[in-house]
Amino acid sequence: MFSALDGEDPITLFSALKTPCYIIDEVQLRKNGEILCKVAENTGCKILLAQKAFSNYNFYPLLAEYLSGTEASGLFEARLGYEEMPDKEVHVFCGAYREDEFDELLQYADHIVFNSPHQLKKFGFSAKEKGKSIGLRINPEFSTQDGHGIYDPCAYGSRLGTTRCQWDTEMTSELVALLDGLHFHTLCEQNADDLVRTVTAVENRFGDILPKMKWLNMGGGHHITRWDYAISLLERCITDVQKKWNVQVYLEPGEAVALNAGYLATRVLDIVQSGDICNAILDVSASCHMPDVIEMPYTPPLYGAMAEKSAHCYRLTCPTCLAGDVIGDYYFGKDLHIGDMLLFGDMAIYSTCKNNTFNGMPLPNIFRLNENRMCRQITDFDYYDFKMRLGSKKYSSSAR
Repeated sequence: MFSALDGEDPITLFSALKTPCYIIDEVQLRKNGEILCKVAENTGCKILLAQKAFSNYNFYPLLAEYLSGTEASGLFEARLGYEEMPDKEVHVFCGAYREDEFDELLQYADHIVFNSPHQLKKFGFSAKEKGKSIGLRINPEFSTQDGHGIYDPCAYGSRLGTTRCQWDTEMTSELVALLDGLHFHTLCEQNADDLVRTVTAVENRFGDILPKMKWLNMGGGHHITRWDYAISLLERCITDVQKKWNVQVYLEPGEAVALNAGYLATRVLDIVQSGDICNAILDVSASCHMPDVIEMPYTPPLYGAMAEKSAHCYRLTCPTCLAGDVIGDYYFGKDLHIGDMLLFGDMAIYSTCKNNTFNGMPLPNIFRLNENRMCRQITDFDYYDFKMRLGSKKYSSSAR
């Protein structure tokens, strides 16, 4: 999780930074980009940045060296990809598009993926007239996830993707003729073996459709840059799919692009003993600044924490009024003290793009750690970034 620091003591490296703050590591981003680029070169597939996981656009010029473009979940992300990674592909998938936004969306997106035959019928013809490549998300009804039901698009009753039964009932020949490709996204932080099994399920249900398509988007959730990921198996799977159906394969990972490329620095504000539990209250909030800790849930890696139990056990908690705003229990080699800096790892993904200002918590500023290991501040959040989310002075007089 901290390998990109190359043996440096990050507490010393970041000691002058005002906490809480995020630090995005260029070195790790490049390492991830090189791995992804190699997969694309070896197979001919195209890999996109899923902006829902990482949308820090200051780093898009760096990532553009390795990726084919961006994937968006709606209008704003599509515009961001179009503006900040120019001359690259912009793909968009949304569970349901808004009629009052769709014309603007067509200004930015190259590929439009629809979630249902109904949406395809409503918007597909106008998108096709504008020269867009049209896709439909399918649901292979094959779950491979264990323990993350909230992220399983193949769960019973899922609203995401068109099942074969829905296809047979609603997809007219006219609608099928609109399609250039199919899209599926079923994985979450998984290895290539789950993708192989999913492709088999897709073939079983939609194998007769795929030869009519130009491309197949196999979604995200591929942990390609994780140390134990089976890249050779992924490459064989991609190659087999492209040969079998003569399609262009797309992958759109978010986590793999920025995996282990971010840190969240914090300091101890207070230490409160409650029974046999020692609470270290930090100046950071799980609910506000690392929401997946509560939503997923998971315990994030912490620099210097011990894997084995020790006498120095602390429950790392937060200053908000939410009783459950707890990061987790950690063991240390020595006592913590007020003012100590702590550093959480893997905080580039699903953090800066999901944070919030609940309880009036400030947004942590973001720093860029360059290849010379120098930190440069790239945001300047303050009170007004909190206030502007809740109202605007231009409406004050009319409200009265």
